[in-house]
Amino acid sequence: MQPEELKSILGAGLLSFPVTDFDEQGEFEPEGYRARLEWLMPYGASALFAAGGTGELFSLAPDEYPVVIRTAVDTCKDKVPIIAGVGFGTRQAIAYAKEAEKAGAAGLLILPHYLVEADSEGISRHVAAICKAVKIGVIVYNRGVCRLGPDILEKLAEQCPNLIGFKDGIGDLELMVSVRRRMGDRFAYLGGLPTAEFFAAPYKAMGVPVYSSAVFNFIPKMAMAFYRAVSSDDMATVNHLLDSFFMPYAAIRNKRPGYAVSIIKAGADLVGRSAGKVRTPLVDCNAEERAALKSLIDLLGPQ
Repeated sequence: MQPEELKSILGAGLLSFPVTDFDEQGEFEPEGYRARLEWLMPYGASALFAAGGTGELFSLAPDEYPVVIRTAVDTCKDKVPIIAGVGFGTRQAIAYAKEAEKAGAAGLLILPHYLVEADSEGISRHVAAICKAVKIGVIVYNRGVCRLGPDILEKLAEQCPNLIGFKDGIGDLELMVSVRRRMGDRFAYLGGLPTAEFFAAPYKAMGVPVYSSAVFNFIPKMAMAFYRAVSSDDMATVNHLLDSFFMPYAAIRNKRPGYAVSIIKAGADLVGRSAGKVRTPLVDCNAEERAALKSLIDLLGPQ
């Protein structure tokens, strides 16, 4: 897929990060992952991110990564584009990027580099090196230690024609507006704050109508209904779902750091689509939290 084609696809629709399946021993379980993708595809996501944040990229071993990406690409081939997450230091990120391109991924999402703080010039060089290592489209994820503003992004866009997307996970509205106004239609813009549904309506008003939904992993029907409500300015439905599901859901998610991933795996298990446990350093939701989540899911009806 050419970068501009991917950019066009990312201009509308709902995106999601499928969780990565692990067996009882904590090893990658490709058959479960394949079945998960086959279940999710018909619900209508525009693209899926393999080995992203919710997919626990940070816990995958280097030899597991290409297997996860190949499994996703082979399963979704000619149906839903797969965007592969890449991260860590520049050399590791480039190695992952090349593996993803070789496997047939439609594009890459550059997740924040690991731990070390760096200024925008260093991060810019990191992003540019990854872009120049591949021909497929690349999205940069502003989150955590990666914080790029319009000046740096404008230079990157000139250097890297295949840098086609900007995803915001910081939530600095002034920064987001400044990027959107400066870069115009040069990028596809994605909302990436956890839980993205809270911010979907205000981000749409800023010219960022697309976001990635983690809850799509276990309540895809409702996730799509919420996206359609935001798209059509059906604020009665948006506010109802925020009050009845997302607010109490966030109260569970906020109990521990890392629960943004753990609660998704708990939800998948509760709807009969278990992906196994999270890998350390994350921890799974406890029985009380799972019971509270189940009550919220049950209120939504069949998915």
